[in-house]
Amino acid sequence: MKRTIGCLLAAITLTTTAQVKDRSGVKDVNQVVDNTPDSIAKAMTARPVPGSSRRGNNPILFLIGNSTMRTGTLGNGNNGQWGWGYYAHEYFDPTKITVENQALGGMSSRTFYNKLWEPIRQAIRPGDWVIISIGHNDNGPYDSGRARASIPGVSDDTLNVTIKETGEKETVYTYGGYMRKYINDVRAQGGNPILMSLTPRNAYDDKGKIVRKPHTQWLIQVAAEEGVPFVDLNEISGQKLDAYGKWKTDYHFFLDKIHTSRFGAMMNARSAAEGLMASHNPALNPLKAMMRNVQLPAYNRSDNKPVVFITGDSTVKNADKDEDGMWGWGAVANTIFDETKIDIVNAAMAGRSCRSYLNEGRWERVYNSLKPGDFVLIQFGHNDISPIDKPKYRGAIATAKDTCHVYRMQAAKEDLSKQNVIDQKLKANTQVGSYEVVYSFGWYLKKFIQDVREKGATPILVSLTPRNEWPNGKIERRNDTYGKWYREVAEETGCEFVDLHNITADFLDKKCGKKEKAMKYFNHDHTHTSLLGAKTNAQSIAKGLRDNKSPLAEFLLKGKKVKR
Repeated sequence: MKRTIGCLLAAITLTTTAQVKDRSGVKDVNQVVDNTPDSIAKAMTARPVPGSSRRGNNPILFLIGNSTMRTGTLGNGNNGQWGWGYYAHEYFDPTKITVENQALGGMSSRTFYNKLWEPIRQAIRPGDWVIISIGHNDNGPYDSGRARASIPGVSDDTLNVTIKETGEKETVYTYGGYMRKYINDVRAQGGNPILMSLTPRNAYDDKGKIVRKPHTQWLIQVAAEEGVPFVDLNEISGQKLDAYGKWKTDYHFFLDKIHTSRFGAMMNARSAAEGLMASHNPALNPLKAMMRNVQLPAYNRSDNKPVVFITGDSTVKNADKDEDGMWGWGAVANTIFDETKIDIVNAAMAGRSCRSYLNEGRWERVYNSLKPGDFVLIQFGHNDISPIDKPKYRGAIATAKDTCHVYRMQAAKEDLSKQNVIDQKLKANTQVGSYEVVYSFGWYLKKFIQDVREKGATPILVSLTPRNEWPNGKIERRNDTYGKWYREVAEETGCEFVDLHNITADFLDKKCGKKEKAMKYFNHDHTHTSLLGAKTNAQSIAKGLRDNKSPLAEFLLKGKKVKR
């Protein structure tokens, strides 16, 4: 050894001859096994051949990491876990650069360098970029079992070991020592190394904040000494999780406290992109010029008035232009809200369920637009009864209880013979053969409610519109399914609830008495409303808000009656 390393970590005990008495290394706080020896070969097939994604003379962005970057044996989400490397490409222009996720679960900075790095190093060309974000597994024994620990810290210390199971001799370096190896190798190939701190774990310190990893300080020191860019992914994502609270933080992870769900992977990918774009290091300017989609999607809004955002499906937003066509009540929300006091954003979209509205990024746009004092009306249900694993991939588990399940997306039976179905991809990153963790109808509602409250705005649940079906001489009520689930979520969360379903149904029962007379309130079928039906539903919203003595009722038009 170049010098003793007892000062680096008290848990490593050395004699005066620099022989390690305790080779247990640093404790594995993750307490998970994300890859086993017999699955390594299979997992290797999921990784691209290094350099194979290159298009012409364009550069490649190589991602070096562990299971938080590529999780599961195959990295395809079949266990409900996703690594952020899966979504990293969304922030880079594919006509200028490709993103190659070379991460593999279970790797430490040491084992990745020894077992996986060489072919990647050889594939690097001048002008390529390499993000190195690895270290969660730099723990456990030095010389037995998975033998993947590195020496804590950034010194030049080394440790000579003999792996007990194989007899293989190896020199172990510090965490910082391995980082310097990656940096030197990348530079020797003409590439551009970037150090990035680790993803945060779902663990809290004694102040109730997400624990920050010690690797960050080591990476900062190495980056400064070597003159390479550093992005503090751990801190960027950690701050987001701190703001989310425990319930939301929990669903950003799946099965354990370190591996992320799709939500967590997408958050970390965005955090990585935001960190790159926000960096003032001029060395990153060429890479930043190849980035896209980093700015948060949001609605244009006025700063001097609150906004009522309306979310939902075709019963809220439809064609909304032909007097004799189909209308959603959100299109006529100006018949109930005073636009001199509040702005209206009808963010609904025909054909959407809670799940597809979220998956397509429509909810994210609303969420990013919210400010304290805003309101969000949340109304879904007509499309949530759809199949869960078939196109249009919009069904939710039929309950208000928090539950979820990993589903494999299938093709519709009538499309199985069509080759293009295999290549079909929705905006939600859902495609035939892919996996998705699908939640319950009630869970999606609770997520929306929590998100709105997180921003200091007010969520209001609105039950689905009634359909023009009249069993037993009364208009159909769905109070034992979606109506019930809405009420259960409202009771559990304390969220305001406007029972549009029953308010409008009561009106149609009294006004019409049978299906034929109610037809003027509908158009095309038994679900979609005419202009008169849309105005009727809007009036039901107004009535519900007034009956609730809702804070949103203060923004209703006063004294204006609409013919129903």
